[in-house]
Formats: sequence, C-alpha cells, structure tokens
Amino acid sequence: MKVAIVHYWLVGMRGGEKVVENLCRLFPEADIFTHVYAPDRVSEEIRRHRVIPSFINALPRAKTMYQRYLPLMPLALEQFDLRGYDLILSSESGPAKGVLAPPGALHVCYCHSPMRYVWNMYHDYRERSGALTKALMPAAAHYIRNWDALSSMRVDHFIANSFTVRDRIQRYYRRDAQVIHPPVDVEAFEVVPEEVSDYFLMVGELVPYKRSELAIEAFNRMGLPLVVIGGGERLDAMRALAGPTVKILGAQPFAVLRRHYARCQALIFPGEEDFGIVPVEAQASGRPVIAYGRGGATETVCDGQSGLLFHEQSVEDLIAAVQRFKTMTFDPLRIAKGARRFSADRFQSAMRLYLERLTSRSKRSCENEPEAIVPLFAGN
Repeated sequence: MKVAIVHYWLVGMRGGEKVVENLCRLFPEADIFTHVYAPDRVSEEIRRHRVIPSFINALPRAKTMYQRYLPLMPLALEQFDLRGYDLILSSESGPAKGVLAPPGALHVCYCHSPMRYVWNMYHDYRERSGALTKALMPAAAHYIRNWDALSSMRVDHFIANSFTVRDRIQRYYRRDAQVIHPPVDVEAFEVVPEEVSDYFLMVGELVPYKRSELAIEAFNRMGLPLVVIGGGERLDAMRALAGPTVKILGAQPFAVLRRHYARCQALIFPGEEDFGIVPVEAQASGRPVIAYGRGGATETVCDGQSGLLFHEQSVEDLIAAVQRFKTMTFDPLRIAKGARRFSADRFQSAMRLYLERLTSRSKRSCENEPEAIVPLFAGN
C-alpha cells in the first residue's frame, strides 16, 4: 500500500511529532505532507522520509510564525495531490485532516485534539492576544471553525489520543473515535529509588494553561523545595513569583531532565492536558505524580497507586494534596511497570491491529473475492 502521513507542521519534536515518528517506523516508505518543515528541528527518522511542505513553507518567517498563517492552511491542505495513495494518516491538532483524499483511499485521522484555539480554549487564547489579534480573531476563528467541522466529514475513521479527546471529537464533530494512547519512550528513563532527594518537580512549557503559578505559590507557602524545568512565554514571570525554596531552571537538556525525574519526591502537574506525556515520563522513572484530576491525567495516574489526584484547580487544594502525599507510600518499581502500557511498542501494535482491521473491512465483496484481502504489513 502507498501511504501518506499528513501532519500540521514539523518544526520541533513534541508529542505530535513523536506520533509521526512512530508512524514513520510503521510505514518506512510513507511520504509526509505538512504545512511547514524545519529539517534541523526534527528527528532523523522523520528526515529519512520524503517530506512535501505546502506553499506556506515559503512565506516570510513561516518556520517561526507558522500559526499566523492559520487562515491559509485550509487552502494549503487542499493543494496537496494525494492521487495514488491507498492510506492517508492525518495527525491532527492544527489543520491536517482537511486534505482531499482520492476515491478509494482510506483516510484515518489520529486526533491529538480538535484545534484548541478555535474550540475548547478559544476564549483563553483570545483573552491573552494583543489588540490586533483580538480584533481579528472572531471572524478568522468563525471561518476556521466552520471549515474544521465540515472537513471532519472527509475522514473515514477517527483515532483519539485519550478519552478526553474522544469526547471532544464527539462534541465538536459528532463523530465516534477509537482511543489509542500516544507513544512514550518509557525505556529512556531510569529508576533509582535509593537516590531520591527532597525536592518536588514540575516539568513543561511555562504557558498560561499549564497553571505553573499554582505550584509555585503552593510551594512558596509550604516552604518546600520545588524544581521547575521548562521554558516558555511565562519564564520571567514565574522566576519573579518564585520564593527562596523554588528553583526555576528553564529549558534543560534531556540528561538533566532524566536525572531530576528519577530523584524527585513526586511530579507536580497542576494543568489540564489532552493526554500529557510528562506524567508518564515521571512514572517511567518510578516517581509518583500529584495531578489535577481532569483531562489526560485521569487516564495515566492511578489515584493511590501511581500518585494522587486533586479536584479543584487552586493553591489550597494542591497544598492539601501534597500534605496527603506525605502520609502515603508508593512502590517505584510498580509505578515504572505501569508506565509501560504507554510504550512505543504498545502504540505501534495497537495502530497496526486497528489499521489491519480497517483495511480488511474496507475491501469490497469479501466473500466473493477473498484474494482481495491482503495484509497491510508484509510478513504478518
């Protein structure tokens, strides 16, 4: 089968790009279509493939200001010529699923989330925008929102990266979705319970919806040590907020992150995520997670076993959760073992099985033409 992978933009290696990377391993001959491509910022696995960017890639500052070109992306997607492809896998969080699939091709969308900036987080994004963007955003978002809902009809089957996202797909697109959690490189982390230190850890981009200020204010009040790893637009503001027991390290290389994961008391996770890879990485290091009990954390953190959940997004509730945590004990090896259910191998196996079923089901006249049912993967 000839396979096309469509991804919104390839300008870094975050969760969505890790999914693309694993799809590339499943389909080593696949071509990749994307709006903007920065080869030096993606993995070697992705660079091995033929990557076809849209016309947006040639526009001024596209590799850094790609989101400013969002209104052009529906048009750009429809210019991709997918004739000759049998399977189209779109990876959706920004615009990706709106491609025009040729007749007879199967289009499966792996949805990290319907576009947050026009759906569930529209008012949050608009509130934080500058005056010009705030004025233009209602009309632009209305157009994109209508196109996004309409383009969902171009997809044959949806896969959601979490049950939280599956519910959004149902709400905004009125479509059902299979849930397959994204891959996490759980093998990359170490478990060293004998070296655990006294600090708590928070990891992630310092952007408003991650609610990093809750953790910093809580640890300021408690006088307990907190280490924060991550850059982002609120880095300076969070450094100004931090008290003497809070260390904000900014962005760090993986070796530093890995070491801090393995030696923290627990990971603090005060935001609501679609899935959330950070809590799984902490658990792969054998460390428990104290997380806000909404979104993806409810699917990755087992309350009382691999961490605990607090249910009000407030400083007071987070402090109560930390105090409760200090009365509990957790088994690091059990936590690390539980994280393996989100491994890359599990993801690839689940995707392989699901796509095998879809491609077999899509063949016509199965009883009359059994020879038409062929395996998707050679040797299976």
